[in-house]
Amino acid sequence: MAAKNATRGRQFNAPVAGFNFRLERELLKLQQELEDMSYQPGPYTTFRIHDPKARMISAAPFRDRVVHHALCNVIEPVFEKTFIFDSFANRKGKGAQRAIERYQYYARKYQYVLKCDVRKFFPSLDHSILKAAFRWKIQCPETLWLSDLILDNSNLQESVTDVLRPLGLPDHDRRGLPIGNLTSQFWANVYMNRFDHFVKETLQVPGYIRYVDDFVLFSKDKVQLAHLLEEIKAYLATLRLVLHPTKTHIHHTKSGVPFLGYRVWPDYRIAKKERVRRFRRHISLVLMQKPTNYQLLEQALNSWLGHIRFGQAGRLEYQVFWGLRDKGVNVLVHPRGSWRVLMGN
Repeated sequence: MAAKNATRGRQFNAPVAGFNFRLERELLKLQQELEDMSYQPGPYTTFRIHDPKARMISAAPFRDRVVHHALCNVIEPVFEKTFIFDSFANRKGKGAQRAIERYQYYARKYQYVLKCDVRKFFPSLDHSILKAAFRWKIQCPETLWLSDLILDNSNLQESVTDVLRPLGLPDHDRRGLPIGNLTSQFWANVYMNRFDHFVKETLQVPGYIRYVDDFVLFSKDKVQLAHLLEEIKAYLATLRLVLHPTKTHIHHTKSGVPFLGYRVWPDYRIAKKERVRRFRRHISLVLMQKPTNYQLLEQALNSWLGHIRFGQAGRLEYQVFWGLRDKGVNVLVHPRGSWRVLMGN
């Protein structure tokens, strides 16, 4: 199951295909290494993306990704029962769209929202704090050994000295999780679980949503949110985390607040303009290829459809459709189905 899940969407990648060609032998080898604790993670491949800000992505070797899936299959049920309902990232039955629907539910009840964003979240995560969180729920020595091994072999992330200096905390090399690992995405929820319970139980905020390092708190009192902000800052400092100064604000819920790629009002939402601009640029780059890769174009269109349709942007979909037709791309589209690119000039 772990190998199958790690393969999903990557079956034509050369290392993945090679592993699957020798699947039984590779899995038996991994099993033996895990049983005798001789397993060692391989080196990461790193690259940078701009989406929209620069991020360092670290890709583990495929055999390590299989181990990551296997580990999460074991530890996810243990921690899942401890997570609050309104934590929406990297959980079955949750996701960004469910988070936005939940946001709108609270926005119809409360006049104000405190929107927060943690600065350099993944590079800042402290290994000692995360290991303590492992031991809060896991007693199995072998599972703890594997979790610690993967964590200790994380490659060095970007510096967070400028983030930690205001807290009077030194930077060190035992922090940071590589963006791209399944374990990193899941461990982010483990790391922030204490904070979620602090907000819900100690601060007693009924309207609270978190998606990775983006979170919002709702209230009918703007002054109350300002007081809560100071308590949140103090608690996050104990986790060696700092809020982004320019992305943390109190808004009126009726003003349309940017959240998870959309601008959201209590009763409707639209895709953010910068997301639309990036999509249009991506489509233009695909069309500039000679010859045009129509399969890649079709994949890009259909991955985007869910985003713009959820953003209630029917006119935008119409504009993209006819823009492609004007450029000689033959497109078929069902009003509620996928798009199919047939041919070009």
